[in-house]
Amino acid sequence: MSNLPEVVALLIKAQNNFDSVAYANCFAETAVVFDEGRTHKGKTEIRNWIKKANDTYKAVMRPREYSANTQTLKAEISGTFPGSPLVLTYRFDIKNDQIHSLKIG
Repeated sequence: MSNLPEVVALLIKAQNNFDSVAYANCFAETAVVFDEGRTHKGKTEIRNWIKKANDTYKAVMRPREYSANTQTLKAEISGTFPGSPLVLTYRFDIKNDQIHSLKIG
């Protein structure tokens, strides 16, 4: 997908490589992720959360569409979880080439 911001493309690559360090490095130090009713604050919490999710679900992302106006990505997620694959919406707040917040739903 050619219209993805570089940081989103890096996030997808890190996810698909199950690289929790590279994933967390896409975020600002004070970033916040909202997923499955939980909040993860800061790079360390984000790295720990995605490592646990990767170890448990082995989820890979396939981008479907991206809206630059709303900083929203729709992606197909497949892995070892009930209902796989699913299409999820990722709502980003990107500033200065870093993700400051991410809401997954």
